[in-house]
Amino acid sequence: MRDFLPADKARRERVLAVIRERYRSHGFDEIETPVMEDHARLHAGIGGDNEKLAYNVLKRGLDADAVRAAADDPAALTDLGLRYDLTVPLARFYASNRAELPAVFRSVQIAPVWRAERPQKGRYRQFMQCDIDIIGDASTRAEVELITATLDTLDALGLQGGSVRINDRRLLDAMLEYFGFPEAERPGVLITIDKLDKIGPDGVAAELRQRSSSPAAVDAFAGFLARERPAGAGFDEARIRAALPEGLDGDAVAALSEIGDAVAAARGARVPLEFDPFLVRGMGYYTGTIFEVAHPSVSYSLGGGGRYDGMIGRFLGQQVPAVGFSIGFERIVDLVADHAGDAREAVVLVHDQDVPVAQLAALKAAFVARGCRVRLERRPKNLKPLLDRATADGYSHFAAVRAGMDADSLELKPLG
Repeated sequence: MRDFLPADKARRERVLAVIRERYRSHGFDEIETPVMEDHARLHAGIGGDNEKLAYNVLKRGLDADAVRAAADDPAALTDLGLRYDLTVPLARFYASNRAELPAVFRSVQIAPVWRAERPQKGRYRQFMQCDIDIIGDASTRAEVELITATLDTLDALGLQGGSVRINDRRLLDAMLEYFGFPEAERPGVLITIDKLDKIGPDGVAAELRQRSSSPAAVDAFAGFLARERPAGAGFDEARIRAALPEGLDGDAVAALSEIGDAVAAARGARVPLEFDPFLVRGMGYYTGTIFEVAHPSVSYSLGGGGRYDGMIGRFLGQQVPAVGFSIGFERIVDLVADHAGDAREAVVLVHDQDVPVAQLAALKAAFVARGCRVRLERRPKNLKPLLDRATADGYSHFAAVRAGMDADSLELKPLG
């Protein structure tokens, strides 16, 4: 968990303002949910490994005997917890407020979440998530809207050239069945396949041989990994089929092809999509399309998401289609070039010690009324450190203020 100095905070807020504006322009409406949810909801088996990282809140009023009696049962000690993502709160929010929401609800959530991570570079215990979700639309239109809104937002942040790796959990299940992995083994097999980028085909095959009780299935999968990949770029039905085991077909292929055609229509000739038959994404609640956004400037993904049609039904008692896309704000904010800053003129008024407070208040009010950002500073013996700090904080001009001066008599001088 980190502190942010004024310049860092201002930078983050500028990036957030762009993200909010782009999402709003694509028809998404922002909501807010509490930072805490019920313990049972956060540990309902839909949050994957993130559930293990949840911060739980101790029940109020427990005495020492009650704590000792429940020491082996966390659920008996806690009734609330800090949210570890924004998807579980959204599902609860929709179930609670459905009557007041449109049939197809396009949601934006931008808020901090908490996970008990082991502190290290790039992993924080409190961090910002930026989620867009569409609830109530089972068609591929929802995926297309999410993908185009996300890529448009990256463009607006100056990160042009982004692309989306895309797959479908139904195709993954069909592949594992094709190779002969028993259904009970498939969740563990997917965990290993998800390491393909880190440990390579040989490492995946070796780990599968240790994990799986089906040597023939592992051999078949290893042989598929070793095959020659289709050459060339592009995203269409023929290329999708060519990347899959021969004869593997189904509605998922047609859906991916339809998404590709629609994104091409929105984005122009180059389709910024790449079919990756081994893209897994670790969250167990995904039921269909899954995706990750990539950028050529970095080797890691800048966000991801997918369809989770089964989650809201756990809270509502009836199935509701849902799909979401989250961009990694903490990763993106470090990549965005900080060109614009605050567009307003920013002025530091450096005043002598004998200038009356009333005069300073009037001067400041005059500049604020002109649309300026204004800071009052008493003149020190050495002016340079003060001006350097003002420049670092985004101020563009300064003026020396003496007793009796008004706003029109001040001489503004540029900083930096």
